[in-house]
Amino acid sequence: MKLHNFLTPMWIMAGLIGTQVNAQTDVAAAEKGKAAYVKNGCWQCHGFLGQGGVAGVKLAPDPKPIEFYSVFVRYSNGPMPPYTEKVLPNEELASIHAYLKSIPKGPDYKSIPLLNN
Repeated sequence: MKLHNFLTPMWIMAGLIGTQVNAQTDVAAAEKGKAAYVKNGCWQCHGFLGQGGVAGVKLAPDPKPIEFYSVFVRYSNGPMPPYTEKVLPNEELASIHAYLKSIPKGPDYKSIPLLNN
């Protein structure tokens, strides 16, 4: 038996374990992000699921990259007030982004019978 054939299953297991840890980390970050989203009042303009509203744009699903939010949130000069790092630390902003990424897409309207009559 070749050594690399023996080690392959171990590499696969290590990858699976890493994936599971990342998924758990993502879930924890999303939960913290949801709490930060509510605490900082994001929901008031953007809706509880980031769906957007009268005063705020749609943020989820499929949010823009974290780099976009890092700049926009700090230097906004429109209707949204800027949030300094003192008010909204980078870690909290990252967890809010994780929350927005965790929001699933809604069903396709074609799959909703009431909308297709």
